[in-house]
Amino acid sequence: MVYYIIKIAVTTVLVVAISEISKRSSFVGALLASVPLISVMAMLWRYIDTKDVTKVSVLATSVFWLVLPSLALFVTLPLLLKLGMHFYLSISLSIGFTVGCYWLMVTVLHHFGVKL
Repeated sequence: MVYYIIKIAVTTVLVVAISEISKRSSFVGALLASVPLISVMAMLWRYIDTKDVTKVSVLATSVFWLVLPSLALFVTLPLLLKLGMHFYLSISLSIGFTVGCYWLMVTVLHHFGVKL
């Protein structure tokens, strides 16, 4: 139980720290957010939990394929905001579009025999 609390605390502190840093510098906040810290932490936790490098490798490969559709959010959100759309509507539409891109990526990968 203590281990799970540590995992939650470390992950939470990281997200809050990036949020607070971005208040002072958008660039530094973006730099920290763009580094795949959460993915690295997930792989670290996975290895600590299982000691299985194959499972870590599968996770890393899956993250690679799913990073591509996640970029849709970072294209659509600023575009919608620049068009003057309300923030909550923009973020909702961007998330919806991104979910569609995830679905498309998984469907295409499945078609080519790639299992995530």
